[in-house]
Amino acid sequence: MLTPRQESILDKVVDGFLQGGQPVGSKAIAADPALGCSASTVRNELALLEEQGLLAHPHTSAGRVPTDAGQRYVVDRMLAGGTAPAKTQSLELSLIRREVEEAMRVTTETLSEVTNLLAVVSAPSPKAATIRHVEVLALQSDIVVVVIITSTGGVTKMLIPFDRAVDGGLVSWAGAYLDEQLSGLQLGARMVHQRLVDPTLSHRERSFLDRLARAFDEADSDGPDSVFIDGAAHLFSAGRSVDVGDVEALMGLLERRVVVLEMLRAALTSSAVHVRIGHENEIPAMRSWALVATSYGVPQRRLGAVSVIGPVRMDYARAISTVRGAAGQLSRFVEDAYADS
Repeated sequence: MLTPRQESILDKVVDGFLQGGQPVGSKAIAADPALGCSASTVRNELALLEEQGLLAHPHTSAGRVPTDAGQRYVVDRMLAGGTAPAKTQSLELSLIRREVEEAMRVTTETLSEVTNLLAVVSAPSPKAATIRHVEVLALQSDIVVVVIITSTGGVTKMLIPFDRAVDGGLVSWAGAYLDEQLSGLQLGARMVHQRLVDPTLSHRERSFLDRLARAFDEADSDGPDSVFIDGAAHLFSAGRSVDVGDVEALMGLLERRVVVLEMLRAALTSSAVHVRIGHENEIPAMRSWALVATSYGVPQRRLGAVSVIGPVRMDYARAISTVRGAAGQLSRFVEDAYADS
């Protein structure tokens, strides 16, 4: 635990290093009248912070720089409410009734522009989709088409041929029955088939539904989880000194969708903001970078993650606040789409 004065000095070192990218000296800190202590007192506190591993002392400078642990201490205070997050520009995503996939793309692009960082957003998994509407239509006298519309905006159509002409009344009944029984049900062939087990139906009706159920097996085939990435150029923004090798390693990581999803998985286990700084990241390619992420979704159900990646010398207050704002907007957008789930 640090004293209030030590916390204030640590904040000033982190802020000064964030702004200028250079070690921060005791004279610059003591010049702030709000601190109310001499440069010698500041030097003593800096030494104590260095002993605790929160600051480092480059050999070529009399100033200090924050370590990953020092950044972590400041970020933890932000997340706990000890430091008010900086006000950030509204994302103005204008997420009006558009497809979920387009909403993810707009969010990623806008988040990257607002934060001047690399943005990564994971879309809801196909496994999270629910059935919104079912139609059964007679395409020809002996061919029936089943149309399944999901909560993610996906549409699956399947043609089912029969050996003889199908009764139009049976087709109309099946469409109404399937829509009533399956709307709001999460995609999954097993769940669908269980819902269609109805002993009150006639043999003719059950046999017809069994044929149509093949369409739900097709709709349940999992497509790949989508990840949207934007803003790699921001890693080279003016005033940032980055190692080209570190950037190449990060770009290589981002090409591996499964690894990226695993990296964001921790953000899906909690509603809190997930922050990993430098060597706190388990993936080697991320150990020169910082990650700020949080989940979005509907009540009792997290559907994806919103995140930014940037240098360890990052404006964490701005990143945290903006990621939270983006996740809130996405949650409001997807709530209608998943309301029946």
